[in-house]
Amino acid sequence: MGDSSRMTRSFINTLWRRAALLVCLLFAAPAWSADILLTAAEDGAGVQAFAQALAQQRPEDHVTFTALKDLPAPSRLPANTRLILLDLPGLDWRLQDTQGPPTLVLRISRLQAHQRLGTTQHPRISLLWSDPPLERQLRLITGILPQARRIGVLYGAESEFLLPELRQHATPLGLEIVPQLWDNINDSRPLQTLFRNSDVLLGLDDPQLYNPKTAKNLLLSSYAQQLPLVGPNAGFVRAGSLASTYSDQADWLGVLDRLLDHPPANWPSSLYPEHFKVVGNPQVARSLGLEQVDEASVATRLAEGEKRP
Repeated sequence: MGDSSRMTRSFINTLWRRAALLVCLLFAAPAWSADILLTAAEDGAGVQAFAQALAQQRPEDHVTFTALKDLPAPSRLPANTRLILLDLPGLDWRLQDTQGPPTLVLRISRLQAHQRLGTTQHPRISLLWSDPPLERQLRLITGILPQARRIGVLYGAESEFLLPELRQHATPLGLEIVPQLWDNINDSRPLQTLFRNSDVLLGLDDPQLYNPKTAKNLLLSSYAQQLPLVGPNAGFVRAGSLASTYSDQADWLGVLDRLLDHPPANWPSSLYPEHFKVVGNPQVARSLGLEQVDEASVATRLAEGEKRP
């Protein structure tokens, strides 16, 4: 009986130790969660919706939003914070301090980053690009306009740096980049020159060239010359260009979810979202005598092409 009693007590003690260990692990779980701070200069409905969506996606983390005006200098934030900037004023504020927590920057274009950083990289900042990848846009052209070979590209002083990369991506696709400087948006002659020498116009995400003031001239000239305009973004497709690739809020939340699962030391210096969609304008396609863009099918083919080594 004595041996049986000792064995029973030993078994019970083992169970208690295991239960205590489990309780300790459960109480220690929050140590694995992250403090995620989102900020922007404007605290609008869209920003709040994005912050709430991220919080719902990562319930184990502590996700908060604080307006930029209410934040201290970046170096005074806790080092273990994971900072997410949602607009350009936030980036300008962050760049004033070489110290501070690891930072993800959303809603920034290649041109906007180039204006602020040039070719340098901030060691604590990762840039998540808002404009479509140039290679993806070129492959979109080959998918919906297979006969197009001469790709007309308007550029300005701020966007000229993108031309070498465009040529690099165009060559393997058998495409020729036809660049045209447009340094005076009130002068239509560069447009006419470019249209005469191109099969399609690819818009760069340069707000000096593609904006509400220039849209009418660009689009009417495109229709008059029967020359499609692809890009520069989903908004311009709604205004009257033929098609573009783009990433929406769900795509960006997916990017953030994956990055936040990894230590900030493993974050890339810059990144395009892996997931994306295609938007086309059926009315524009009809006016140019082209087939309507099958958005889902084209997006699938582009994604499959990017997955190939």
